[in-house]
Amino acid sequence: MSLTHGKPVNLETLMLNLFKGQTMKNNFFPTLSAALESENLTHTWPCTPIAYGQTIGLTYDDGSKYGYYVSIYRDERGLYERPIHYKRG
Repeated sequence: MSLTHGKPVNLETLMLNLFKGQTMKNNFFPTLSAALESENLTHTWPCTPIAYGQTIGLTYDDGSKYGYYVSIYRDERGLYERPIHYKRG
């Protein structure tokens, strides 16, 4: 599958289209807030910054016995991947 449909396109245009969700489901986001909001997880994050190329996982205390696991990755370009999250236990 070609994201550019065989037409020449510069990287900036491709990235802008990606952020607008025009090329595929938006799995990468320009900000940590946008990534967390995509899965309604903003309230779970303790304002911990994420370095380039780093993954941070944490257990959010949601009142259950084992809590709720949230993991998010920031790539080398500075984009944040859609968070992975699930109930532990």
